[in-house]
Amino acid sequence: MNFLTNIRDFMELNVLTLIILITVGVSIAAFNNRGLMDRFIFIPYIAKHDGNKIGIIAHILLHANWMHLIFNMAALYMLGEFLLIELRAEFGDAAGQLHFLNLYVLGALFATVIPYIRNQDNPSYRSLGASGAVSAVVFAFILWNPTMQLSLLFLPIPIPAYIFGPLYLLFEFYMDKRGGTGIAHDAHIGGAIFGIIYTLIINIDKGKEFIQAIFG
Repeated sequence: MNFLTNIRDFMELNVLTLIILITVGVSIAAFNNRGLMDRFIFIPYIAKHDGNKIGIIAHILLHANWMHLIFNMAALYMLGEFLLIELRAEFGDAAGQLHFLNLYVLGALFATVIPYIRNQDNPSYRSLGASGAVSAVVFAFILWNPTMQLSLLFLPIPIPAYIFGPLYLLFEFYMDKRGGTGIAHDAHIGGAIFGIIYTLIINIDKGKEFIQAIFG
């Protein structure tokens, strides 16, 4: 009975909390463990030529520094918490949490597609961080809540999510084209695209509501 109670108590830690706890734990460990960092970092060249593909997904557990980690986890928590509540209300507790996990993990994988295609023969390219997965969550949230007021960094003034989303994508496209930032803007774009696709797959009405929010 105690074993079953412990399992039940563990499961009450929702998937968002577990993602954050695991990511923070691994990131902190990797700050002082170069071997762990080298093993989990995403290097398309190695994934293609050496067969070590673990970095394709494991890189979302790594971050370059404390600021990188805090920013990603704060954005994930603030918007992910709302989205998870909505998914659980819509699909039930277990299915809602599974949808959130799918969104996050598959979003992270989808976010590597463009960087992989671009850099599969570039041995110097490296990428790490949960930004692509977080971007998937952010854009799923935007479709779910198109009129919610949002503001992040380059847009410090709160604006409706249906305006924030397109402006964010335009910014990422511009920065990706300009280059030289050391940030994987193409991964952010890929994650955002997946967040939109996944939301439309599980609830097409959210796309209709988004369009209605824009055009009234």
